[in-house]
Amino acid sequence: MNQDKDAPLRDDIRLLGRLLGDTVRDQQGEAAFGLIERIRQNSVRFRRDDDIAARRELEDILDALSREQTIQVVRAFSYFSHLANIAEDQHHIRRSRAHLIAGSAPREGSLAHALERALDSGAADPAALAGFFDGALVSPVLTAHPTEVQRKSILNCETVIARLLDARDRMQLTPEEAEANDEALRRAVLTLWQTRMLRTAKLSVIDEVNNGLSYFETTFLRELPRLYASLEDRLAAADRALGTPELAAFVQVGSWIGGDRDGNPFVTAEVLERALAMQCAVALGHYLDELHILGSQLSLGIGLVSASDALLALAEASPDHSPHRSDEPYRRAISGIYARLAATYRSLLGHDPLRHAVAAAQPYPSAAALAEDLEVLHRSLAANGSGALTRGRLRHLRRAVKVFGFHLAPLDLRQNSDVHERTVAELLERACPGTAYASLDEDARCALLLEELATARPLASPHVRYTDETEGELAIFRAARQAHLRYGTAAIRNCIISKTDDVSDLLELAVLLKEAGLLRPLENALDVNIVPLFETIGDLENAAGVMARIFSIPAYRGLLEARDHTQEVMLGYSDSNKDGGFLTSGWALYKAEGELVETFARHGVRLRLFHGRGGSVGRGGGPSYQAILAQPEGAVQGQIRLTEQGEVIGAKYGNPEVGRRNLEVLVAATLESSLRPASASPTPPAFLDAMQALSDAAFAAYRGLVYETEGFERYFWESTVISEIAALNIGSRPASRKKSTAIEDLRAIPWVFSWSQCRVMLPGWYGFGSAVKDFLTANPDDGLALLQRMNMEWPFFQTLLSNMDMVLSKTDLAIASRYAELVKDAALRDTIFGRIRAEHQATVGAVLRITGQSELLDANPLLKRSIRNRFPYLDPLNHVQVELLRRHREAAEAGGIDERIRLGIHLSINGIAAGLRNSG
Repeated sequence: MNQDKDAPLRDDIRLLGRLLGDTVRDQQGEAAFGLIERIRQNSVRFRRDDDIAARRELEDILDALSREQTIQVVRAFSYFSHLANIAEDQHHIRRSRAHLIAGSAPREGSLAHALERALDSGAADPAALAGFFDGALVSPVLTAHPTEVQRKSILNCETVIARLLDARDRMQLTPEEAEANDEALRRAVLTLWQTRMLRTAKLSVIDEVNNGLSYFETTFLRELPRLYASLEDRLAAADRALGTPELAAFVQVGSWIGGDRDGNPFVTAEVLERALAMQCAVALGHYLDELHILGSQLSLGIGLVSASDALLALAEASPDHSPHRSDEPYRRAISGIYARLAATYRSLLGHDPLRHAVAAAQPYPSAAALAEDLEVLHRSLAANGSGALTRGRLRHLRRAVKVFGFHLAPLDLRQNSDVHERTVAELLERACPGTAYASLDEDARCALLLEELATARPLASPHVRYTDETEGELAIFRAARQAHLRYGTAAIRNCIISKTDDVSDLLELAVLLKEAGLLRPLENALDVNIVPLFETIGDLENAAGVMARIFSIPAYRGLLEARDHTQEVMLGYSDSNKDGGFLTSGWALYKAEGELVETFARHGVRLRLFHGRGGSVGRGGGPSYQAILAQPEGAVQGQIRLTEQGEVIGAKYGNPEVGRRNLEVLVAATLESSLRPASASPTPPAFLDAMQALSDAAFAAYRGLVYETEGFERYFWESTVISEIAALNIGSRPASRKKSTAIEDLRAIPWVFSWSQCRVMLPGWYGFGSAVKDFLTANPDDGLALLQRMNMEWPFFQTLLSNMDMVLSKTDLAIASRYAELVKDAALRDTIFGRIRAEHQATVGAVLRITGQSELLDANPLLKRSIRNRFPYLDPLNHVQVELLRRHREAAEAGGIDERIRLGIHLSINGIAAGLRNSG
C-alpha cells in the first residue's frame, strides 16, 4: 500500500491553522473569524479551481475592508505563513529521520553520502580524508541585511511551537501528555498572536548583533560539535586502525554583523568592540554552563577510578577545598577550570558571570590554555577505563572551545574601496603636502603605496586632526588590533574591500593595516587576510587580471607567506545581478572563477573563494549543495566561504536540527567538489559559445529595460513597495548608497526584495526568454537540442535553470498587474508592464522547452506542492497590500499620513516575505 508521505505535513498545517482560527475567534470575535474564513475559502477556491466567481467575491470582500479589519486580515494570513513554515521544517526533519530509521541508502547531499562516494570511488581512504579536513575550511558567514523582517520575539515564539510539534513526532504520548501538548500549542499560538510582529523603532547594529547571536545559542554552539563527532565516528568506523581522529576545526561560522561598514555609518569602532564583547559573552557563558553540568556528572571517586598525575595536579590547584569532594578529583579539577574561566570572563568583559565560582582564580591567557585543561580531563578518563565518559558532554565542550575559542565567530571587516582611497589620500597629504594621491594614475599610486609598505614608519600622527571619516577608519583598525590581543587572532581574520577594481585597492588596505600594527613590514607579518570583492560585471571580467598583477609584486607575495600562501577572493552575486541581470551575472561569475583558478595555479597561490550569495535567486540564492557542485573545476579546493543573508538565516538555522542538516550539506558539497576526479573531457566549446551568446542577448534585454528605458526608474518606485521598505524598521543600513532614487545607487537587497513583494521576481529571470529566442533564431536546426544537452550534461547550466524554474513558479503576473496599476502614467505602465509580461511568457516557455517539463517545478514536486498550498494565503496579502499602498499614497499627496494604513503595509510586507521564504 502506498503511504502518503505528506499526510503528516497536512495534518500539522490543519492543526496549526485550526489553533490560529480558534485564537482569532477568541481574541477578535466571531465576526472577525467569519470574515477571515470567507476570504480563505474564496482564495483557496480560486487557486484550486480557477473559479472566477470566487475571485470576484474575494476582491469585493477585500476592497470593502475597514482599516481595523484590514489589520486583522493581514495579521491572520501572515501568521498562517509563519505557522506553515514551522510545519514544513518539521516535516523535513520527520522525513530525514524516517529515512535514517529505515536504514535506507544515504541521500544525495548528505554527509554520509559524500563520505561513501569518496571512499567507494577510491578518491581517498579514511586516513587521507582526515588529512583533507586538516587543510579544509567550510564557513557560512551570517550577515545582517534588511530582508530579515522578523523580530527575535517572533522567532522565540516559533521555536516553542516547533519544539512542541517535534515532541508529538518523537514520543508516543499518553492521553494526558497529548492533552498537555495540545494545550501548550494553543498557548504558544496565542502568545504568537499577541506578540507584536513589527518593531516600533529602527534596528541598531547592536540589535542585529543580538539577533545573530541567537542562532549561535540555539544551533551552532550545540550542533557544530555534534557534526564533528559524527564525522569523526564515521571515519573511525570506516577504518578501525585509524582510531577516532580528532579533526581540525574546519567548519567555522563567521559573521559580518558589527564589522560590515560598507554603506553603514552606524558601524563604528565602539560598535565593533561591543559586538566582539557580546560574542565573547555568549561563548564563555556556554562553556561555563557546560562545565557546571559536567561537574555534577563526573562524580568519580578516587577509590573507584584512577586519575592521571596531570589530572591530580589540576585537582590540587583547584580552589575547591570542600571536604565533601576531597576524594573526587575530577569534580575538583572541573571546579578549578570553572573558576579560571569565570576569572577570564571577568577579565575580558568587566563583570562576573551569573553563576559565581567557588573562589577566585587566575584567568586563562588564551582559549588554547582552556582547551589543554579539558584535554587533561579527557586523557585521564580515557587512560583509566572511563573512555565512554569522554564521548558525551566533555567531547562536545572540548570541540566547542576549539571551534569557537573566546571570540565565538570570526568577525569580518568590510569597507568600500572609495573610503580606503580617501583615507589613504588624506594620510599621505597630511604627512607630505602636495602628494595629491587621488590624482595619480594606477602605476604611480602603486609605487607610492609600495614605498610606504617598505617602511615600518606610520603615516598617522597623534598631533594631527583628521576628518571624521579618516579618524573613524583608523579607529576601526586599531580596535581590530586590540581585539587580536584580547580575544586572539581568530577574532578578526578578514578585511574585505568592496568595489575592488585594481591593485591599488588592495595596497591601500595594506597601508591602513600597517597603521594599526596588523601588518608589520620588518617581520613580513600580516595578521588578517586582504580580501578583494569583485562585484559588477566589469569587475568580475577584470578579476583574474587584477590578481595576476598583485601576485607579480614581490612585497605582496611576501605577505602571503604569513597567510599560508592562500589568497581569498570574494565574488558579489547581488550587485552583478543588478548590474547585468540574472543570466549574465551567473555566467560572469562562472567565467571569473575559472580564470581565477588558472591564474592562481600559474602563480602557485591557493585560492579560497568567498561567495557573496543572497537568499533569493536574484541575489545568487538557491540550494547550496547544487550551487557548490556547479562550480568550475578547481574552484573549491577544500575551502569555501559563503554569506547567509536575510530571512534565509532563520529558515536554515532557526531550528537546530534543520541547522545541522544545512551545515552537513555545506561540508558534503565541499568534500564532493574537492575530491571529484579531474574531468577527462572539459566543458564542450559548443556549450561555452552558446552560453556566451545567451548571456550577451540577456544582458542587452535586461539593460535595455532597467537602465535604458525612459521612465523605468519611476515605474519601479511607483509599482513596488520600495519606498515603504526604505521606511520599515528592518535593518540598520540605508536602502540606497546615496540620497537618490537612481537604480544605480539602490542597494541590491531592497531592489530584489521589492520585486519579490509584488510577485514579479524580475531579477531572477528577466532576459532569458529573449536570449533563448535570439539563440534559436540564429541556430534553427540544432539550437534547442544543444540547450537541452547543456541542461542534461552541464551542472552549471542545470543549476541555473533549476533556480530560474523555482523563481518563475513564485511569480504571478496577474497579481503583479495590480501593482502596475499604481503607476500613474498609463502609457508608461502599459509599455513597461507589457514588456515584462511578454518576457515572462517567453522565459517560461524557454525553460519548459529546454527542461522538457509540462509545467514549472515538475522536477521538484515537493516544492511545487508547497507553493501551491501557500498561494491561497499569499494572494489576499498581496491584494490588501496594493489597496493599502493606494490609500497611503493618496493620503500622503493630500498632506496626511494614516499610521494604521502604514502599519498594515508593513505587516503585509512581513507576511509576504514569510510566505515566499527566500525572497530577499
